[in-house]
Amino acid sequence: MRRVFLIILAVLLLYAGVDIFWPLQRDLRQFDPVTLGQLETKMWRSYYDRQPAALFIELAQMLRSQYQFPLLRSYLGAYYGTAAAFTFKDGKRRSDYELALPALNTYFGLIRSTGNVDFDVQRAAALELEWWIVHRDRVNYPKSALGRACAEAAASVYHVSAASTLQYGQLRAAAMNIRDTRADAGGAEDADWAEIASLLHQSYDALHQAVSDKRSMPAMVLWDGGATLQR
Repeated sequence: MRRVFLIILAVLLLYAGVDIFWPLQRDLRQFDPVTLGQLETKMWRSYYDRQPAALFIELAQMLRSQYQFPLLRSYLGAYYGTAAAFTFKDGKRRSDYELALPALNTYFGLIRSTGNVDFDVQRAAALELEWWIVHRDRVNYPKSALGRACAEAAASVYHVSAASTLQYGQLRAAAMNIRDTRADAGGAEDADWAEIASLLHQSYDALHQAVSDKRSMPAMVLWDGGATLQR
């Protein structure tokens, strides 16, 4: 019985190691915009309601749907993504927000090891954090800054130009604006969340078109740690 147990344990450990660490070449450009729009709407609600367990489960599903993660890898990625989100949520200034970068680097490293796009992990993590900061401190930025920041973050992962992902970024920003406006007025209702879900669906549809268009050229961007300059 002990030998059987050890064999089963070894097989399980081997499976777990392959699931989590084995480099894959999944096509990151193949995803369902409707599914992602619905999932992200749920994730937003969990985040703003401060429900990390729900966000963890939804993010794992999101990773399996958007980036085709294996099962265990999706939960590891969700752990780091959720940790980064709530580290940021509790922050008060940029130095606090940057404490989320180690978890974001690991999160994007898992995406890189799963997908078929050779993107810069540290830059992707930095740009992801940047749009979070632009959204949090939106009163200090032009109205168009959030859409551009979201476009830059997506373009860095998919190796397309930020111009091609701008519609995606603008639709995400519009969805965030609805959530923020309703929150300031006392809280978003179900009808508001339905509108947000529709905008997120449209944003992922725009992203799918952008990353599937072979004419989209890689973006040449200079990253200075707090701002991006598009060439």
